[in-house]
Amino acid sequence: MVGRAVVSTAMLAPGTGALRTGILGAWTDLVTGMVALEKTFPQIPVTLDLDVHLFEEPPSTGTVEMAARALKVGRSVAVFEVEMRVDGDLFGVGTSKFVVVPDPSLRMTSMPTMSRPPDDELLTEPFVHHAGIEVLEPGVASVPNAPGSRNAVNTLNGALLAVLVEEAALSVAPGSSLALLDLHYLQPVRVGPAVARADVRNGVGRVEVRDAGADDRLAVVATTRTFGPI
Repeated sequence: MVGRAVVSTAMLAPGTGALRTGILGAWTDLVTGMVALEKTFPQIPVTLDLDVHLFEEPPSTGTVEMAARALKVGRSVAVFEVEMRVDGDLFGVGTSKFVVVPDPSLRMTSMPTMSRPPDDELLTEPFVHHAGIEVLEPGVASVPNAPGSRNAVNTLNGALLAVLVEEAALSVAPGSSLALLDLHYLQPVRVGPAVARADVRNGVGRVEVRDAGADDRLAVVATTRTFGPI
């Protein structure tokens, strides 16, 4: 499975000329999720783990190509890898792990399709604004559980949570971009809003995402690292 996307200014990390690493995480989740669904259909796969590792800062323009392949596919768990290229040059890799939803009543009725939207539907505002992500204070960001942000099992989309984690981490490191983004999904965000809190030290961040509308239950733990000396 190969996905391609044209980079626009609406996708850049604030104060930089680099594509958001969180968006690369979201694309990794989407492309590998399509492969996972091909393997599990009509059962629904959901994300367990997701990571992005970049060799250099991502591009500010051009077309990013995401080529996914299966590393291991079992009866309930599947693992995939993605290579990220721009103009043929490899600049990063990602992996994802999916598990089949155990509820036998949840089934897909048809395979979803993805295509490039018409030019008049492309983003004209920063992606985080479009998604409803906002910084509440340095290190804290939130996103509502809106209808357009949910997945096939009606919980907040895991791809969107990757961008939320990034926004929380970058809010205390303005003008930076992430070299590493590593998420572990513990339970879905069913109510929302999802609130991410980042503790960043020497460029390395630990981020927790909680479901504020469900007794602040822990949904995601993540690690981030900005570009620069470590």
